[in-house]
Amino acid sequence: MNSSAVSSSPASASASGAAAVSRPLPLAGIRVVEFSHMVMGPTCGMVLADLGADVIKVEPVDGDRTRHLLGAGAGFFPMFNRNKKSVAIDLRHAQGLEVALRLAGTADVVVQNFKPGVMAKYGLDHAALARLNPGLVYVNHTGFLPGPYEHRTALDEVVQMMGGLAYMTGRPGDPLRAGTSVNDIMGGMFGAIGAMAALMQRSVTGRGQEIDSALFENNVFLVGQHMMQYAVTGQPAAPMPDRISSWAVYDVFSVKDGGQIFLAAVSDAQWTTFCDAMGYADLKADPALALNNDRVRARPTLLPELRRRLAEHTAQELSAVFERHGLPFAPISRPEELFDDPHLQATGGLAEITLPDGERAGQTARTTLLPLRMGGERMGVRLDPPTLGQHTQELLAGLGYTPEQTQALRAASAIA
Repeated sequence: MNSSAVSSSPASASASGAAAVSRPLPLAGIRVVEFSHMVMGPTCGMVLADLGADVIKVEPVDGDRTRHLLGAGAGFFPMFNRNKKSVAIDLRHAQGLEVALRLAGTADVVVQNFKPGVMAKYGLDHAALARLNPGLVYVNHTGFLPGPYEHRTALDEVVQMMGGLAYMTGRPGDPLRAGTSVNDIMGGMFGAIGAMAALMQRSVTGRGQEIDSALFENNVFLVGQHMMQYAVTGQPAAPMPDRISSWAVYDVFSVKDGGQIFLAAVSDAQWTTFCDAMGYADLKADPALALNNDRVRARPTLLPELRRRLAEHTAQELSAVFERHGLPFAPISRPEELFDDPHLQATGGLAEITLPDGERAGQTARTTLLPLRMGGERMGVRLDPPTLGQHTQELLAGLGYTPEQTQALRAASAIA
């Protein structure tokens, strides 16, 4: 890991992350009770929490399993559970279930992402809770919206394969999932959008409603541009590595000293600027390359020539030239290199948290914030990702449980 990614010095919640916003956050005063795990539901809760909601994460007494995942899942819990409080409850225990029901009764929003039927088994589904609180906004995160597929078990990779995204990402004959949990994360975002819209509507009608956000439908939304391409042209979209580019210069180039860089010139004006910047007067003067569509048709011969010429320069040299002339370019970066990205550092795009679990528990790490500003300010970290049951005592006291009652529940293993 990048040496600047993790620090051994502890960080307090008040000091963590970007500077705290100097005004009330937009969802201040909204309580969210989150029954979720993995990525999709926690993303929804995180978005609402970052925007100021009081988000309470209900975990089993042995903890959300993502606290201890290895490999690609190791970052799930600390990434998607900041700005939340944790209460640990055994829903299978009658007394634990009573705590969960009382807690859900205080919510403006309930978020869940378990298999169909699980919440109903505990009386924590929308139908049951809405009878107690007609103003409740209830957000389901599922694999599929109601229909023939709704009882299938879905994962991000499953819907990428069946929904055309893996086909579009990989090379022909080699479907490849996208390099992050795109459907889980976006599905959670759409859940949060639905929740906020429902809260706005509740302010008019006084009534809540049930929201459904699904992985498969999210994936279909992502590939909708390729579906529409077929509807418009009658030609199936080719996988991205094999697509017919709309622009002649729009590719990754291998350059001097083993470097790689993405370079683009997506208009006739940018082509002229590119030729002037690189000293390619002969290409600029070639009438067969004057217009974009001419250059696209000439790609089989133009690209090899550009690759030969550009290979004489390093990626750093080309970055400087393209930045100076306002041309699109991008270094090929790895995720761990972004900890040292000067733009992210200068704009407050990374915030410190204290890791709650694992071998590095108690150490600080930097996490990425929501990619937006409100009133010129980033949405920062108010609470570190919680340790298991960190707020159980506090939250039960708010529900009217005495310390003795809470201790008895803990002794009965109904809570942790």
